[in-house]
Amino acid sequence: MAVRLCYRVSKTVLKTIFFFFLLFGNNMTFSQVSSQGKLPLKSVLNQIEQDFNVNFTYADATLEGKLIDAPEPGISLNRLLRILENQTGLIFELLNNSNIIIRANLTEDLTATQFLDEVLVVNYLTKGISLKKDGVANIEPQEFGILPGLIEPDVLQTIQALPGVSSIDERVSNLNVRGGTNDQNLLLWDGIKMYQSGHFFGLISAFNPYLTQNVIVSKNGTSAVYGDGVSSIIDMQSSKEPGGVFTGGAGVNLISGDAYAKIPVNLNSELQISARRSITDLLTTPTYDNYFKRIFQDTDVTNQGGNIIKQNERFFFYDATARFIYNLSKKDKIRVNALAIYNNLNYDEQSTINDVSEALNSQLIQRNLAAGIEYERQWNDKLNTTALMYLSNYTLDATNFDVINEQRLIQENEVYDGGLKLHATYELEDNLRYFGGYQFTEVGISNLEDVNNPVFRRFVKEVLRSHAMFNEVKFVSNSGNTSARLGLRTNYIEKFSEFYVEPRLSFNQRFLDHFRLELLGEIKTQSTSQIIDLQNDFLGVEKRRWILSNNSNIPVIKSKQFSSGIHYNHKGLLISLEGFIKQVEGITTRSQGFQNQYQFIDAIGGYRVKGFDFLINKQWTDISSWLSYSLSKNDYTFEDLNFGEEFPNNTDIRHNMTFAGTYSIDKLKIALGMNWRSGKPFTLPDRENPITNSFINYQEPNAQNLSDYFRVDISAKYEFQLTDKTIASGGLSLWNVLNKKNTINTYYLISDEGTLSRVDNESLGITPNFSLRVEF
Repeated sequence: MAVRLCYRVSKTVLKTIFFFFLLFGNNMTFSQVSSQGKLPLKSVLNQIEQDFNVNFTYADATLEGKLIDAPEPGISLNRLLRILENQTGLIFELLNNSNIIIRANLTEDLTATQFLDEVLVVNYLTKGISLKKDGVANIEPQEFGILPGLIEPDVLQTIQALPGVSSIDERVSNLNVRGGTNDQNLLLWDGIKMYQSGHFFGLISAFNPYLTQNVIVSKNGTSAVYGDGVSSIIDMQSSKEPGGVFTGGAGVNLISGDAYAKIPVNLNSELQISARRSITDLLTTPTYDNYFKRIFQDTDVTNQGGNIIKQNERFFFYDATARFIYNLSKKDKIRVNALAIYNNLNYDEQSTINDVSEALNSQLIQRNLAAGIEYERQWNDKLNTTALMYLSNYTLDATNFDVINEQRLIQENEVYDGGLKLHATYELEDNLRYFGGYQFTEVGISNLEDVNNPVFRRFVKEVLRSHAMFNEVKFVSNSGNTSARLGLRTNYIEKFSEFYVEPRLSFNQRFLDHFRLELLGEIKTQSTSQIIDLQNDFLGVEKRRWILSNNSNIPVIKSKQFSSGIHYNHKGLLISLEGFIKQVEGITTRSQGFQNQYQFIDAIGGYRVKGFDFLINKQWTDISSWLSYSLSKNDYTFEDLNFGEEFPNNTDIRHNMTFAGTYSIDKLKIALGMNWRSGKPFTLPDRENPITNSFINYQEPNAQNLSDYFRVDISAKYEFQLTDKTIASGGLSLWNVLNKKNTINTYYLISDEGTLSRVDNESLGITPNFSLRVEF
């Protein structure tokens, strides 16, 4: 009944959004300037950033409604800033040669500057990444500079440059934040939870960065507005205001081609669209070959029996987004969003058995559809409210034919996530802000397995409805030296009739001019997770399936985390040291992907990770270099496993170090970086008696480690002016320049001959990529 309700809600949401587009999509004309012949300030700033190679930092509220005359061509940056100050009444503060902060005049607007005061470090590691006082990293993909191995602002690849964030198997769909699994990261797109994050089954991000304005990454001390995500929050946000000027771009690389556009409908509305599609089914490139070998190794796609004589693989992906922004008035705004992510793999198997030839087709489809409509109202100078209604639908669908055994297996995993979010922000005082609200979520998850020989069918569906109330206050001292945020979130799950209380804390204190003390803490709960039933599920490619907690053998996951850090920041030198401890309870063995003696055992336990993250980042005018190092110890505790004793976590990476640098001269950007980390744990079979009764006898769990992982990446990007309003760029990157053969996973199985066989999964070898883009 609940699943049908979720489905009806989804249809209502989609119909509402479609009707909205019809309602506001008629009788509108394109316009880039106001009726008074003035330009929106934001569009002028975008052009200045391109012309003078500078970066503006500001609060959206500060620029709202600001219109200016078109600047005269050929004037200097300093004169231009003075003209802007005179026309807008804003303050343009030049921090250095390339960074400018825009502040509201204190006599006019006290509240607009509070958000800017949160910024601790601008151009953290590279241009487009900033660090805030509450421990949050903010990424602006449209301002992105360059990172080693990347020539385009891949959101989830960029996140891995942050200390404490890595991927144990090089996939963006398997991010490990301080020892957690990927399903413990809450991934939001414009407030909507996403259940799929990658294309090519995890090697590249599925989100178009050119329409993403900000990405908030929080590892601890997160705002009470966020539920789930016991390891981290990754919140991708699109622009909230019309830009006023038509902008767009298109590009192609050795994997895909894409295009986007921001189309002003009038001064108060804008349509934003983007699309990307792989070229892998049209053109074979060295990048595609390496990606294919990496992601499909040791899967049903490549593991075939000797009787298979032919096999044709076809793979493609695409994503598309649409966003409509409409300012009904100065106080009322409506935003409508839609997103589609799609991956498709199919291959033919042809076999000749007893002189009879037979060919069958196996297929794997993974997609995530999302839609939402948001209404925002600014009641007065102090009170702001938003209402968001949304739907997210995830599907993983596999059809696997076994030609030799004449068997067909159908597997499906589907998620419907719909909800309502009501939020309110109230400025209690000039330096004290309240943020609170109510959230309703209904999540329905179904799993299907259907076998024709022998006949077997299993269909399981679960639904959870939850209600959440959250309240938090944020304080910033008049001097800006002290900032604190204290929040409390209370979740209620109807099915369990249980409340879950989650306090949150963020505190930052400046001392001795250039030092800051940071304290972060949080308690979180999570009711959705991913499990692996069998390693060859879903063709062995994307073998994880989403499930819901049932409060018995799949409990609600609970986490506690605390961290403290000291930051020194002066004259382009940042030194940061942060220690942390995190305890997570309620995980299951099936969610951890064991490939040893615990692979087929159901047990409930937890893990504790403790360690520290260290970073030193030095910035000059054209150069940024950094060294980051993480040391952590991550251990499981399962009461029913290993005699209740601790043993290393599957994601226990004891040492992780990155040394990298970027260099910019005129329009050329170069980045070079080195990544080294200790190998992940694995389990050895017993040396003397490895097999008994067709079962492998193992030694102590995760007592050994793979060889150290080492990789060197390089990338370069050059921009050149095609016309006054058109900029082109070309980029070249080499991933794993030294072609180091890194083993990222090892496990054992019994071969058809009854002997022990070791399987090693290897990382990407040397992988080139080239891109060509045009922005206008």
